[in-house]
Amino acid sequence: MTSLFQPLDLRNVTLPNRVAMAPMCQYSAGPDGLPTDWHRIHLGARAVGGVGLVLTEATAVAPEGRISPQDTGLWSGAHVDAWRPITRFVAEQGAVPAVQLAHAGFKASTYRPWADARGGVPDDDGGWTPVGPGAEPFVPSYRVPTALDEAGIARVVAGFANAAGRAVDAGFAAVEIHAAHGYLLHEFLSPLTNHRTDAYGGDRAGRMRLAVEVAHAVRAAVGPDVPVLARISATDWTDGGWTVDDSVVLAKELAAAGVDLIDCSSGGAAARADIPLGPGYQVPLAARVRRDAGVPTGAVGLISEPEQAEEIVAGGQADLVLLGRELLRDPYWARRAAAKLGAEPGWPAQYQRAF
Repeated sequence: MTSLFQPLDLRNVTLPNRVAMAPMCQYSAGPDGLPTDWHRIHLGARAVGGVGLVLTEATAVAPEGRISPQDTGLWSGAHVDAWRPITRFVAEQGAVPAVQLAHAGFKASTYRPWADARGGVPDDDGGWTPVGPGAEPFVPSYRVPTALDEAGIARVVAGFANAAGRAVDAGFAAVEIHAAHGYLLHEFLSPLTNHRTDAYGGDRAGRMRLAVEVAHAVRAAVGPDVPVLARISATDWTDGGWTVDDSVVLAKELAAAGVDLIDCSSGGAAARADIPLGPGYQVPLAARVRRDAGVPTGAVGLISEPEQAEEIVAGGQADLVLLGRELLRDPYWARRAAAKLGAEPGWPAQYQRAF
């Protein structure tokens, strides 16, 4: 059997293979962040297609933590009820349903990508005042945030913990903490966006404090058996920003707090960055964190070919491969990849007449 299609044990959960669906916002939630039939079909199709770990889009832990008014959430019992049929179907296909818990910080209250308008959504169009480490907007067209005080930070930590507990109730078998792409936890991590002088700013330890507190709180909320992942931006790709050296230190701290795998993405804190886009351009980040922090990692970013994914896992660069755009193009990528690499594709009985 190929390395890509070997199972992966994370605590008491076994992923059937090393292929994961990366979190991708769909901007298609109903009122108050409730998932819809779109999410059931979108996520369910990738489970039918053979993906081992199916991650939701960034799902807000509080109403003000949504990127757009059309983002999903998990801050109430109504959300638990709405997610249950989705997680049940994903699990019935043999995949592991997982939720990415997120807070957009100063990138919140923005229009979805295909809206006619751009930038921050005003109050009279369903928007709200976002929060962040300071009172500076991400870019001039975004809304000016309110700087979080310590009471506000405590509410953020509690929001992640409460959402994690609800995730388990909703049938998610794993949770991921979103600490990447210039959203709230990354805003606190990066010196480009965190200019605080209190205990949550200053040196690297201060800037890491919120992310580490969230990791401890999420681990306590889900108990000892549920895997916890964390997505980080392993570098800002910008002088004076967060670096892969910082990420190695952070990964060790997150692992000590109970995180089981570091999902290594990059960028998002700077509006303009010199990103070396190309096939597998972020894989070296996952390899570096895996080697130097001694924690399992996931690789993501322009991974499209089965042989490429196999090489990443077989070569010890990462323990998991996360696919984004490729799974939008082909929900059955994992089963086609298994056949191409000589593993058993395992097509559902309903589809076997085609092969």
